[in-house]
Amino acid sequence: MSLKNEMLAMAQGARKAARELACASTETKNRALLSMANGLRKSEKNILTENEKDVKGADEKGLPKALVDRLLLNSSRIESMAGGLEEVAKLPDPVGEVIKMWKRPNGLEIGKRRVPIGVIALIYEARPNVTADSSGLSLKAGNAIILRGGSEAIHSNLAIARVLSEEASRAGLPEEAIQLIKTTDREAVRELLKLNEFIDLIIPRGGESLIKTVVEESTIPVIKHYKGICHTYVDEFADLGMAMNISFNAKVQRPGVCNAMETLLVHRAIARQFLPTMLKKFQESGVEVRGCQEVRKIVPETKEATEEDWKTEYLDLVLSVKVVSSLKEAIEHIHKYGSNHSEAIVTENCRAAKKFLDEVDAAAVYVNASTRFTDGGEFGLGAEIGISTEKIHARGPMGLEELCTYKYIIYGEGQIRQ
Repeated sequence: MSLKNEMLAMAQGARKAARELACASTETKNRALLSMANGLRKSEKNILTENEKDVKGADEKGLPKALVDRLLLNSSRIESMAGGLEEVAKLPDPVGEVIKMWKRPNGLEIGKRRVPIGVIALIYEARPNVTADSSGLSLKAGNAIILRGGSEAIHSNLAIARVLSEEASRAGLPEEAIQLIKTTDREAVRELLKLNEFIDLIIPRGGESLIKTVVEESTIPVIKHYKGICHTYVDEFADLGMAMNISFNAKVQRPGVCNAMETLLVHRAIARQFLPTMLKKFQESGVEVRGCQEVRKIVPETKEATEEDWKTEYLDLVLSVKVVSSLKEAIEHIHKYGSNHSEAIVTENCRAAKKFLDEVDAAAVYVNASTRFTDGGEFGLGAEIGISTEKIHARGPMGLEELCTYKYIIYGEGQIRQ
């Protein structure tokens, strides 16, 4: 079978499965999710064996350590995937929920009801846990999903998707509810992006070049997340101990993910008190710090930051640091260089906090907390299929409600329009 026909067959199968899933009971979907979770646990040995192949391949290619970390699976991460599926099973089923209902003067009762989107195609890189998270969410929201992971994780993704699909089918859901594209040929993605007759939504997760390619070539609507250039602004009224803990966590706890801090902004009034200790802590943890001229006057051993640094999503132990003269300048810097993902202020001043919340345009805006919390699981959504930096339909971590659309339902008693 040609690649074109293979993609067409998958999409047609997904469309058929989506119609069945839209009518599946909450009980059946939850039973499938719990079976999928147990299946992952039972298949741990095989999944880890397949993951070893991917990690070995990544090492041989000399891929960055941060990317290898995102690729790596262990018992804890497999348990986290299984636990995520169980959390999704516990969440309320959004399908069929009537959002609101109202009555018109002519007696018509009109309502908005949540319904599944239909068929979702997810194109993603590196992290194999995405295979489980996205499949679970999509299934609970009544959608069929076609998965296309990156070549660097092909063995892991195949092993995980096989378990998920088999367990869902065993629980009474259609076999085509969860499908993974088995080839790493990029032409498969190009063919998939043309199948707007059968696929309702494309969600790309990965590097900027991948997302740009998808947006340019897709005939299907795309919800995108270009970059995670996240900032933490330490205000002049900040508790500096808190600021140090938040900033360190935002950069170092897991630098290779989209909600990690890439730029630290510090108010001039507290810069000399805060920066020497903060930057020393970063450097002792292996962070390469690149600072503006004012930062370098305070901490001379800091490397010089260029204009390009303010625009860069490092996804690594690299941090750009800038001293600003005011909250207004911090917000202007974020508007100029941010990616509408996650932004944080550390301050004890209520007015400063409110101004930051009101004026910063991002999917998630924090006061006195790390940007690392921008995550479906941390938000109580069970998991996420992606983090949208869009403004239409879905924004931020995409959970069950974001994987639904709605339709109007109208009850009448014979009314006709005059």
